[in-house]
Amino acid sequence: MTTTTQAVRSTGAFGTAHTRVEGRDKVTGAARYAGDFPFDELAHGWLVLSTVARGRIRTVQADPVLAMPGVLAVLHHENAPRVTTDYMSVVGPPDPALGLFQHDQVPYVGWPVALVLAETSEQAREAAEALVVDYDEEPHDIAFYAGHPDAYLPAGSPAGPAEVVKGDVEDALARSAVVVDEEYTTPEEHHSPLEPHAATARWEAGRLDVVDSNQSTVWVAGELAKLFSLDPAAVRVRSEHVGGGFGSKGVRPHQVAAAMAATLLQRPVRVVLTRRQMFSLVGYRSPTTQRVRLGADPDGRLRALDHQALSLTSTVHEFVEPSAAFGRPLYDADAHRTAFRVVRLDLPTPTFMRAPGEAPGSFALESALDELAEKCGLDPIALRVRNEPAVGPVSGLPFSSRNLLACFDEGARRFGWADRDPRPGVRRDGRWLLGTGMAAATFHVGIGPSTAAVTAEADGTYTVRINATDIGTGARTALTLVAAESLETEPARVRVHIGDSDLGAAMFAGGSMGTRSWAWAVMRAAADLREQLALGGDIPPDGITARSDTAEAVAALAKKERHSFGAQFAEVAVDVASGEVRVRRLLGIFAAGRIVNPLTARGQFVGGMIWGISMALHEEAVRDRASGAQVGPDLANYHFSANADVPAIEADWVDDPDPDDPVGIKGIGEIGVVGTAAAIANAVWHATGVRHRALPIRPDRVLTAGGSSSA
Repeated sequence: MTTTTQAVRSTGAFGTAHTRVEGRDKVTGAARYAGDFPFDELAHGWLVLSTVARGRIRTVQADPVLAMPGVLAVLHHENAPRVTTDYMSVVGPPDPALGLFQHDQVPYVGWPVALVLAETSEQAREAAEALVVDYDEEPHDIAFYAGHPDAYLPAGSPAGPAEVVKGDVEDALARSAVVVDEEYTTPEEHHSPLEPHAATARWEAGRLDVVDSNQSTVWVAGELAKLFSLDPAAVRVRSEHVGGGFGSKGVRPHQVAAAMAATLLQRPVRVVLTRRQMFSLVGYRSPTTQRVRLGADPDGRLRALDHQALSLTSTVHEFVEPSAAFGRPLYDADAHRTAFRVVRLDLPTPTFMRAPGEAPGSFALESALDELAEKCGLDPIALRVRNEPAVGPVSGLPFSSRNLLACFDEGARRFGWADRDPRPGVRRDGRWLLGTGMAAATFHVGIGPSTAAVTAEADGTYTVRINATDIGTGARTALTLVAAESLETEPARVRVHIGDSDLGAAMFAGGSMGTRSWAWAVMRAAADLREQLALGGDIPPDGITARSDTAEAVAALAKKERHSFGAQFAEVAVDVASGEVRVRRLLGIFAAGRIVNPLTARGQFVGGMIWGISMALHEEAVRDRASGAQVGPDLANYHFSANADVPAIEADWVDDPDPDDPVGIKGIGEIGVVGTAAAIANAVWHATGVRHRALPIRPDRVLTAGGSSSA
């Protein structure tokens, strides 16, 4: 096996626009999603969720439901098969919610308490809604607020240590001529991908076969094997097409329920979540409260950067939203402290959601930077440029590449930033106040080990097999282009097979690491295959195959700060009568390594920026204090940006080469949302002269803020 990625002759595949290879299938309905696969004797399961926030199940009145038409069984804590959750998964201890129906305890509203199985989906739903579950309720606490006395520093998170300190922050603040000390808040937010979560499980030839919608088939297969004490080789999970995930499509109760029921009934069982159930069962972004303190000299040079964040988790499983980590690679300061704390409440467990940590963290820090620029009398871009670091501000490590200043320059030129009047509240268009704002963006660059196989077929085509997952990002197309470039052939001669745990271990689709990780494995296998083909000879009927495993290569990567960067620019109009905020223009310029496919890449950037509009102006889940339940957990009541809310959006990128990176891809799935809400909030201040430190910026908040200096 070759250990380096050889230089190849460009065929024009990598870096040129290509439509999705599966695009026609998707728009014609030929593409099959997890809930579309037909199976003989298919039964349907419907989950029943708790209606109390804390307590114990007293009785499950199953007999009346079992007498209903088509009902096959009712699983609950008194009759369900046993599973084990005493193991470590790829992301730590498993969520106890995966231990379905193992006890009578209820830790939050929406906890699965039963599964009704029936011949049809309609029969299962009718019976599930008729099932009576009696509870012994206990007092609950869902109150999330800054300064919560039970908040604690967790052991850490995927973003690193919970607290990182450099220098004496308090002393640096005391010596600062200009200080910003403000609190910023973001609400509970939900993923709600277009395709609901769905899984179909069956036993075939002694193996548990699961067709599912997820972000990693090998992850789900491994978890199911551990939960049911099966040989890993006895579980296969397939995920052919996925209609969005955003972090929510990991291992969830519906997959366990389908596998449990298929084992019990010895026939295929499908469990599909409703939109309302997804608001309880598949995670969400925790609300945050964030205190940012900045201290600077009169010229804007930072002496102190202190970012303290709080998020929530459930009482049964810890998840941390690492909002304060956003600023660790971004700005230089003599003293630097970032910390994120968490508090346990009687609520469902949050999870990863597009740009976890960076999305809410960027709103707080980039808003505070704008406030500091105002106090110093500086242009917001000039302030950020003044605090540009030469190396990692906290780590001291060199950057692999850092082209944030190029993003500022190109963005400012294209947006017309130089013509901006810095005074707030002076531009008007009829009843609309106009303003512009900007913010910086960054997202870490990661990579995970993956395996791949590339086969030269006898007919002159190539087949790539890698257990990647395309969650709508265009990964299948990107890997086709990567393979074509690496093999020095045309994309039309490459077939890519993904989304099947039998294809071997590979990185999950998340953290903007998927395409980068898979591409490296494909490139290494292709390089080895080219060496074999260079020896000459005919290709046998079953082809010639080369395989790769990047585990050792990933572990040996040079220790550097690897990040993508970006600059977000927004123009807003604020209705002085209604308080409505409209985004008129949005521009994002990014430095994100090599761009594999400009067509789908631009879609990813723009999609993230649209999400940023939603975050800034619309998205907010509200809970009833008395019951702990969400108010309106559906897409009629959970507001998000619709077509009329989305203006002309432009996304582009600057060259961002990394000379010592054999892949060069940095990942683009998440950075588009980072900084967008802050740019919009800063533009609202510029339009009105009023700061909004709580998201979303609703019309009622605009009206009640009036002409005050804070919202």
